[in-house]
Amino acid sequence: MLRSLLAVLVVLLLGGGAAAYWQLVALPAQQQQRQQAGPGGRGAGGPVAVEAMRVKVAPAERTVEAVGTLLSNERVTIRPEVAGRIVSLDLVEGDRVQKDQVLVELDASVERAALADAEARRLLALTNLERARELRRSNVGTQRALDEAEASFRIAEAAVELARAQLAKRVIRAPFDAKASLRGISVGEFVTAGTPLFSLEEIDPLKVDFRIPELFLPAVRVGNEIRVSIDAFPDRSFTGRVTAIDPLVDERGRSLLVRASIANPDESLRPGLFARISLTLSVKPEALWVAEEALVPQAGKQYVFRVVDQGEGKPKTVERVEVTTGLRRPGEVELTSGVAAGDLVVVAGVTKVREGAPVTLLPPTDGPRPGTAPGIALPTARAANGPRPPG
Repeated sequence: MLRSLLAVLVVLLLGGGAAAYWQLVALPAQQQQRQQAGPGGRGAGGPVAVEAMRVKVAPAERTVEAVGTLLSNERVTIRPEVAGRIVSLDLVEGDRVQKDQVLVELDASVERAALADAEARRLLALTNLERARELRRSNVGTQRALDEAEASFRIAEAAVELARAQLAKRVIRAPFDAKASLRGISVGEFVTAGTPLFSLEEIDPLKVDFRIPELFLPAVRVGNEIRVSIDAFPDRSFTGRVTAIDPLVDERGRSLLVRASIANPDESLRPGLFARISLTLSVKPEALWVAEEALVPQAGKQYVFRVVDQGEGKPKTVERVEVTTGLRRPGEVELTSGVAAGDLVVVAGVTKVREGAPVTLLPPTDGPRPGTAPGIALPTARAANGPRPPG
């Protein structure tokens, strides 16, 4: 009886072990072989279904990202040079003014009277000078009297110029074409010398100041292009050019101040806006690009699997090619060696292929992956994951 029970237990244990082996080992291995065969595959050793794309040619821009602030091209705060009461205020807040346009007039009754007095004195001095010259030609007057008359005339002329200058200071004119700011003064108000009245802003073009790391100093040049995005205009992009580079590097932040100019013909932009800037340091017009999924890192190197056409009637195979990478942008990477334009490389299924393995290509076998277009540059990546500092 005991032997029968032991025999039954042994049979049950063997059956359970066989079932566990099937569930844990044999069945997963069989499923893996089916997956490796791929859709329409022929089992282990058959062609592997992969997706491939051709290496495309598109410009590669080496850029650096920065933030900055928009500034007026020209800006001035209007302040009177002398004290006085405002008698005329000829401007509309926020409207344009023209160069030399009269903006503010102060009471000038005293200065006009002083000018009239100076002109009368000059006329008298001129009459005395002419009389002294006539007497001197007749040898009646002395040379000293003639010299004194000439000096008096020059003094009278200087007095007239002084009176005119004092009168001119009672009128404030626009120094350049600009837009007037809001004002806090009115006609009849008494202002002292140096009182800020309003400001004038020339906003076409605009300046933008930003800082970049000192490592990019050898690459930045006057004339480099910038692209500017403004939070207030999320659907628009603005372009400009570098106009000046500060000769001094900030020793605290080790950064370089750069100034650029942006056209603003519709005057939609305003000084003071926050700007995100992409500065183009260099452009390679014919760079080679592939999808990031094509890269296979191994032992510190980068590889791609290039599809090789064996000829009519023969299956396509793949070969592993070592490549060097350059710039990066969303979803794509530049290849600087190892492949040529038009080469077909595997972008999906790279983990299933080996050197010389036969493959079948899933559509699309040519052209861009979704979201990209040949020859059209995507938004340039930031300096942190894109260009390397020069040198």
